[in-house]
Amino acid sequence: MSTSTTSAPPPGTQDPPSKIRRRPARPVTARRGWRRALRRDWQLYSLAVLPLLFFLVFRYLPMIGNVIAFRRFEPGGSILGEQWVGLRYVRMFLTDPTFWQVFRNTLWLGGLTLLFCFPIPIVLALLLNEVRRRSLKRFVQSVSYLPHFLSIVIVAGITMQMLATDGPVNHVLDWFGHDPVRFIQEPGWFRTIYVGSEIWQTAGWGTILYLAALTTIDEDLYEAARIDGASRWRQIWHVTLPGIRPTMITLLILNIGTFMAVGFEKVLLLYNPLTYPTADVVSTYLYRAGVESNSFSYAAAIGLFEAIIGLVLVTGANQLSRRTVGTSLW
Repeated sequence: MSTSTTSAPPPGTQDPPSKIRRRPARPVTARRGWRRALRRDWQLYSLAVLPLLFFLVFRYLPMIGNVIAFRRFEPGGSILGEQWVGLRYVRMFLTDPTFWQVFRNTLWLGGLTLLFCFPIPIVLALLLNEVRRRSLKRFVQSVSYLPHFLSIVIVAGITMQMLATDGPVNHVLDWFGHDPVRFIQEPGWFRTIYVGSEIWQTAGWGTILYLAALTTIDEDLYEAARIDGASRWRQIWHVTLPGIRPTMITLLILNIGTFMAVGFEKVLLLYNPLTYPTADVVSTYLYRAGVESNSFSYAAAIGLFEAIIGLVLVTGANQLSRRTVGTSLW
C-alpha cells in the first residue's frame, strides 16, 4: 500500500497573508502632526482667534433667531418667540402679491448687476494690462479705485445731485433743447441709475484681483503664441483669459451667492415711494415689514426664504462650474 505525498508549493507561490496585515494608524499620525504644527506655529494660529470669534458671534449665533420664522414673536417677550405657529408666516408671504413684486424687482436688479458689473472689471483689467506707460496706467488705476473708498451715503448723494431736476445732467439736456427729466422720481430710470452707480463705484476696485491674476501668467506662453503667429486678440483669448479663469469662476460663484442680496443701503438711499414699482427689493421690503411695522416673524420667514435661495444658487453654480469648466470654489 503506497501513500501519496503532496509536495508543498514553493515559497514564492504562496498567497500573501493579506488578512493579517495591519494598516497604519493614519488618524493618530495625522492628529499628532496637527498637534505638532499647532505647538510650533501657535503664534500664527492665534491670529485666527478674533476672526473666528467674529463669525461665531455675528454670523452663526444669530442663526438661532431664524426659529421666530415659525413662532409668534412679540416685542418685549421671549427672544425665541411666544407661540409655535408652524408655516403660517411662510404661507403669508407666498400669497402676498407685494412680496412677488419685490421678488421680481430683486431678480431684475440682481441680474442686471451681475450682467454688467461682473465683466466690466475683467475688461478694464485687460485694457490696463495692455498699457505700457506706467504713469498713465497708475493714473487710470487711481481714478478708477477712488469711488470704492467713498461711503455709500456719499455715492447716493452724488448720484441724486447729478440727476436732480436742476442738476448737471439736466443742464446738459437743456443745452440740446430737451425738457428736464425727473430721473429720481421716474420708476423706469431707477434700474439704470442703480446699475450705473454700481459700475462707477465697483469697477475699478474689482480689477485689483484680475491684475494680480494676470501677473501669474507665464510669459513663455505669450512668446510661444507670438511665434505661432497669434495676434494680440488671439493671445488674450487663448492665453490671458484661460490664465485668469480660476479667479473669474471664483468671483462669479461669490457674486451669484449674493444675487438675492441686492445692495440694501444704496437702494434704501436712492428709492422713494414713487419708484417702489421697480426699486423695492426683498431687503428693503424686509426692513419696512420687520423694523417699521414690527412684524419680525414675518420678516424672518422672508429672510430665511431669501437665504435658502442664495444657498441653492451658490451651490448650483459651484457644481455647474466643476462639471463644465473643471474649476470650483470647493
